[in-house]
Amino acid sequence: MIPRLDMFISMRIMSRVLGVILLFSFLIFLSESLDSGRFSRISAISGPSVAWLAVLTATIRWSIKTLSITVLIGSIVALLEFQNYREFVIMKASGVSIWRILRGPVVAMLVFGVLVTTLAEGVSTRINREINPTPPGLGGGISRATSDIWLQQEGEDGPYKVLAGSTRENGTVLHDVEIFPETAGDIRRIRAERADLAPGKWILINPVLTHADGSREMLERFELATRSNAADLRVTLGSTEDFTYFELIDVLASGVNDPAIRAAAATRLAKLTSLPLLLVGSLLIAFAFTAGYRRGGAFGMTIIYGIIIGFVVFVVTEMADRAGSSGVLDPAFATWGPAWVSVLIGLSVLLQKEDGQL
Repeated sequence: MIPRLDMFISMRIMSRVLGVILLFSFLIFLSESLDSGRFSRISAISGPSVAWLAVLTATIRWSIKTLSITVLIGSIVALLEFQNYREFVIMKASGVSIWRILRGPVVAMLVFGVLVTTLAEGVSTRINREINPTPPGLGGGISRATSDIWLQQEGEDGPYKVLAGSTRENGTVLHDVEIFPETAGDIRRIRAERADLAPGKWILINPVLTHADGSREMLERFELATRSNAADLRVTLGSTEDFTYFELIDVLASGVNDPAIRAAAATRLAKLTSLPLLLVGSLLIAFAFTAGYRRGGAFGMTIIYGIIIGFVVFVVTEMADRAGSSGVLDPAFATWGPAWVSVLIGLSVLLQKEDGQL
């Protein structure tokens, strides 16, 4: 049975947080609707209704990205209401500590973060990748974002580049393939109708080999060694932004050999996993800078300080995410670090204000 005090405080805070999220989502929706190029392209393929759905899913995804800010602002709005009605004063006069007041909202925020990670983010990701997939190289992907499909491969015979016209079965089947060896061997170029990925090699169907002297050789089948596997290609030919939480777990569990791809997928997974803790950190920062008693009711500078710290945490989180995706930082450190920092900031300020100690 949930105590009445926890329910009362949690409902007030969560309702204000959801209100701020809706306000920001509306502004994001207006901004996304101005992308006429995307709207025209999707409308020409699937119709205007699908184009508006793409705008909606993009809005949801951006709203999830900005949750650390919207949760902070919404929590501040709710806490100001508590202060204006002197409800916190009454609670503390009754012997209720700030830590008891925090219990319900923290649990509610954790549950909210888990629902966003597993449900809201998953649904929006599935819809978005069907109607407006993120180009490779953007939002955590690895390959360069061009209209052509380029792959950097490496095998026992050295590195080589692969150009494909289209892919099937998560990148394990390539069509209209051209291969350019980067070593000074006899083969300078390979064209093939199709390339199928097998364990440790590409199997080229009906290839045409161009040799260094300009002669051509037509074969029915040719094998080319590679260190990539199906999990590598699944992430490389897409974007980690287009993988849901459980799909990322599956990709990493299936074994990703390429360290750059593994870093991008692991960072995305760790970022989603740490989201509930990051939201709790935003809530604690709001409490730390707003929940204290003010005789004159002047909270202006305190609110500004809290919002500034919230924006700093958001910027650091995004920068760390990019660093983790590129392999510069360890994925766990890049994602869990900012979340724990936000929690420590909130707890430190609360300890100083409430108990007079750090």
